[in-house]
Amino acid sequence: MLSPEIIKKIKRIHIKTGRIVNTMMAGQYKSVFRGSGIEFEEVREYSPGDEVKSIDWKVSARLGRPFVKLYREERELIVMLLVDMSASGCFGTTENLKMETAAELASILAFNAIRNNDKVGAILFTDRVEKYIPPQKGSSHVWRVIKEMFAFKPEHKGTDIRNAVSYLGRVCRKRTVSFLISDFLCRDYSHALRSASGKHELIGVLLSDPGEFRLPDSGIILTEDFETGERFYFDASDERTRRQFESQKIREYRKSLEILRASDIDCIEIDTAGSVADALTRYFRYREKRKR
Repeated sequence: MLSPEIIKKIKRIHIKTGRIVNTMMAGQYKSVFRGSGIEFEEVREYSPGDEVKSIDWKVSARLGRPFVKLYREERELIVMLLVDMSASGCFGTTENLKMETAAELASILAFNAIRNNDKVGAILFTDRVEKYIPPQKGSSHVWRVIKEMFAFKPEHKGTDIRNAVSYLGRVCRKRTVSFLISDFLCRDYSHALRSASGKHELIGVLLSDPGEFRLPDSGIILTEDFETGERFYFDASDERTRRQFESQKIREYRKSLEILRASDIDCIEIDTAGSVADALTRYFRYREKRKR
């Protein structure tokens, strides 16, 4: 049974995201992602004017003359939401926790997909895949996805992006538009991202909270890693300590950005103090300009 507080949150986000999709983002999602879902159809002999990158080198070598791959546009997209449900999502120093920001983002993306008659599914993960929601259409399905985002209680605390991305490859044989929503507090996942981005349109969403990058000026404080349980003492009254802490956190954040970019994956940066809708709108506009 869901608590009255959770039900209230779900209803509020359902109404809010529905309004955002129907006003701020009307048409943006469709213009950005429609046509990006393609499926291999056949090969034919190369003709002058064909793009070199479409040549099927294996077939060409076997038959002794160049052939190109032909694709057809899929009638519908499959949008997958890979949502990090690890314990670090419980952190927040603004009105929203990181996991609540992730839920709002996932809700907007799900509404956009359903509004355009696309399928949407979800993979909720920690250091293992905790729940898989197969892609489906329909408003009732969006309600289920949103409910799971807010009400699901993961059994584990850690983060394993490699496992989540590998699972996507196993359950989704067709090409998807997949949003990987996480704070990326994980190691050794770059190879998995590069591998997945070759098959799927993979987009990273890097979540953060302003409080992660600074220590309060309040004497000796005890901090705890939500995922590992490790505890650390800091003399937060010492300016040098605060600067070192901030520099380390900024380096870690930038490292995550570098890994995503090196994997040839778009990245949407969202913090809990900002507007999720504004961040998505900026990204959609960027994608539209890039397509021209």
